[in-house]
Amino acid sequence: MFELLKTEGAARRGVFTCAHGTVQTPVFMNVGTQGAIKGALSAADLENIGCQVELSNTYHLHLRPGDQVVRDMGGLHQFMTWNRPILTDSGGFQVFSLASLRRIKEEGVYFASHIDGRKIFMGPEESMQIQSNLGSDICMAFDECIENPAPRDYVQKSIDRTYRWLVRCKAENARLNSLPDTVNREQMLWGINQGGTYKDLRIEHMQRIAELDLPGYAIGGLAVGESTEVMYEIIEAVEPHMPKNKTRYLMGVGTPSNIIEAVARGVDFFDCVMPARNARHARLFTWDGAINLKNAKYERDALPIDPKCDCPVCRRYSRAYIRHLFKAEEMLAMRLCVMHNLYFYNQLMERIRNALDEGSFAQFREAYSERLDRRI
Repeated sequence: MFELLKTEGAARRGVFTCAHGTVQTPVFMNVGTQGAIKGALSAADLENIGCQVELSNTYHLHLRPGDQVVRDMGGLHQFMTWNRPILTDSGGFQVFSLASLRRIKEEGVYFASHIDGRKIFMGPEESMQIQSNLGSDICMAFDECIENPAPRDYVQKSIDRTYRWLVRCKAENARLNSLPDTVNREQMLWGINQGGTYKDLRIEHMQRIAELDLPGYAIGGLAVGESTEVMYEIIEAVEPHMPKNKTRYLMGVGTPSNIIEAVARGVDFFDCVMPARNARHARLFTWDGAINLKNAKYERDALPIDPKCDCPVCRRYSRAYIRHLFKAEEMLAMRLCVMHNLYFYNQLMERIRNALDEGSFAQFREAYSERLDRRI
């Protein structure tokens, strides 16, 4: 399932294989929360811009159109006509983001739908059943994402409960994969490390979940209030306790610099809504830093978004034209910019992999880590 090809310091170059293909790592997963990229990109677009893995949201697809509908349509791959790997998150992040609409109990979490207010219950078994109906290649364990900072006694109780939930997830995932009519009987369960900003609790939790011998492990609950420096410190504390022969996923992170720095600290998988979200507001990534295309200085700019980029957008359109589309509130503006930003992220990962292959990642990091996050 995962082969570690080589390392450079803590940075890792690998290959991950699942039912729907092979993934070269490190990799950025393009976020299609409801089975689509916000910004009107299709599955064919994702293929054209180099996406290896698509990520969708268990909670949102459970509400709409309903995971049973997706199952009846042949699973998420067939539903959205995407034939490459898919990861589904567990719904656990909504425990955090919908704090005003939920109650956490030992059995699971009681939600009020953000759409119509109807009551919903989701526990480890329900999350596994929903993700099994979706048929993703990677399903994430049901956990609680803890706000940073949080009281130590609460964090301890939370990670203990998250561990118990993981044991239940593992049993239910195995049961579902044994059924003859399961959409994807090769679905893999990945565990999630939590523990807030307490290094000792993070290490304790990682050591406990590593004993369950899952195919992959994620670091969750970061980039939710703590500083970037603290995030890096937590990754550095947890990494030595993560199995070397299993994939490592940093959830919900981040900027190009965050990704380069986390790769340097041993992470393989990434996801973040930021490149698509920023693009929808004309904030675009280039190889010299970030630009805001709504600025007046681009009104008569005939250059592409990034002269160093060969994405379909940069090969054809000018900054002046795309700025006009934003001012005219044309949907095409968002589509073109989302396409560019996601292409940029996929190219970033390819260049990281190439640097690791060539033994020059340290030089790549020095050249680009700070540069890519600066604003032009």
